[in-house]
Amino acid sequence: MDLGIKEKIVIVMASSKGLGKATALEFAKEGATVIISSRNQQSLDETAAEIKEASGNQQVFPHVCDISKEEDIQKLVQFAADQFGRIDVLINNTGGPKAGGFDAVEDADWYKAFDQNLLSYIRTSRAVLPYMKEQQFGRIINISSSSTKEVIDGLILSNTLRAGMIGFAKTLAREVAGDNILVNTVGPGRFATDRVAELDQIAADKQGVSAEEISKKSQSSIPAGRYGEPEEFAKIIVFLASAANSYMTGQSLVVEGGSLKAL
Repeated sequence: MDLGIKEKIVIVMASSKGLGKATALEFAKEGATVIISSRNQQSLDETAAEIKEASGNQQVFPHVCDISKEEDIQKLVQFAADQFGRIDVLINNTGGPKAGGFDAVEDADWYKAFDQNLLSYIRTSRAVLPYMKEQQFGRIINISSSSTKEVIDGLILSNTLRAGMIGFAKTLAREVAGDNILVNTVGPGRFATDRVAELDQIAADKQGVSAEEISKKSQSSIPAGRYGEPEEFAKIIVFLASAANSYMTGQSLVVEGGSLKAL
């Protein structure tokens, strides 16, 4: 199937590793021009080289951007617009906030989580929308968490801010649908990423067992019997940005191997 992504201009935030990197790779495989971003130039350069080699697509451009800084976001979007004349797809992504329950987080943690996990998505969306409206086409896809459907114990910051993201995305989707701009959110369950390894280690330290034991127990609780691979998640993102999706907007999906019991 031709997904209609070839030569589309795609920005993938926080894409030097994990789900962001996997998403950038899948877009590159489909022939898109991909701008990848993170805070570290060396890491970005290495990731760009890996994606080019794995995809055979040389149209991969690293650009440093700290998603918590509005000026960095503006420079990133301006770079894409100046270089390619348009922006077709924005993939919002950032690292998860500090783990912990209510008593483990302070005001500074709440402010940081708001800035990183909600306001940053608002800022990137605001920056690309003028270009998308002018061309009467755009796709904004927010990478979130399965906590948008079922809260996760010990992740109060994520549970709270991800819910706010869903409210933002749903409202924005309704406002821009008439401009042929679709906005959707996809939350991962447990995938084989550094973030999940970090959470497994935190649980292991708390329980006094090995991270391997926690991982094995966690995977056994998933009906699919394993953690997902990042590329499996990335393919869903690419579908939502593709010509195969021309009508679905304002939705919050989860990709989790059947682990959630919530309807």
